[in-house]
Amino acid sequence: MRTGRQRMIELYGLAFLLGAIGTACGGDAKLAYPVMAPIEQYLGENASAEIALARTAAPPSISGDASVLVLGKHGYETAEEGKNGFVCLVWRSWAGPGGFDDPDFWSPKFRAPICFNPAGVRTILPPYIERTKWVLAGASKTAMIDRTRAALASHQIAMPEPGAMAFMLSREGIKADGQHFRHPHVMIYFAHTDSADWGANLHGSPIVAEQAAPEPITTFDVYVPSWSDGTPVFMGPTIEPQSRREILVGVTGISR
Repeated sequence: MRTGRQRMIELYGLAFLLGAIGTACGGDAKLAYPVMAPIEQYLGENASAEIALARTAAPPSISGDASVLVLGKHGYETAEEGKNGFVCLVWRSWAGPGGFDDPDFWSPKFRAPICFNPAGVRTILPPYIERTKWVLAGASKTAMIDRTRAALASHQIAMPEPGAMAFMLSREGIKADGQHFRHPHVMIYFAHTDSADWGANLHGSPIVAEQAAPEPITTFDVYVPSWSDGTPVFMGPTIEPQSRREILVGVTGISR
């Protein structure tokens, strides 16, 4: 028979165990990359590999004739000139789905091949290129937010042209956790738009809407049934992300 002292010891032990579990969970919640990693970790292995990865963003009939940008130590550089007006590149983490508040903003693992059409090249791509320069020059998040707001106020950042869109169909992209993407989609850009007008973010809808900040831009992500190489993708009934972050990072409840 247990004595009162033994029961007290057991309770203290349980409290200690629960406290240890809580501490461990709290550690898991900490940002993996609270600050920028060394620049070298964001660069590609080599230009040829990054060019090949960038072209996987869209079907070869599009990406094969597109221009390709490659990230260097001071920003993106044109590695290959195209002839159809599209531009393919590999996004880094500061273009992630959560914007400046994304917990993976500084992840050096993130690689998202994307290919913009001509309207997207003119109006969506330039702010990202500029932000990349700020990042590589060592600007803080706060400084970048202030610069973005100033650029919007002075109309240096244009609103999306009609028809601005991008392909994100690569099965070779890498999420911030080092795993591959699982949702090929196209991205359609508008000045701030009510997502309800598109039926976005609703149960069973293949459309996800994201409202950018501080830019007043709405991105509609539309699921497609195959990767850029034509391989079909299974999007079962349990795969129903409600944000672009879930598309690019993973869906709660789905094994990785």
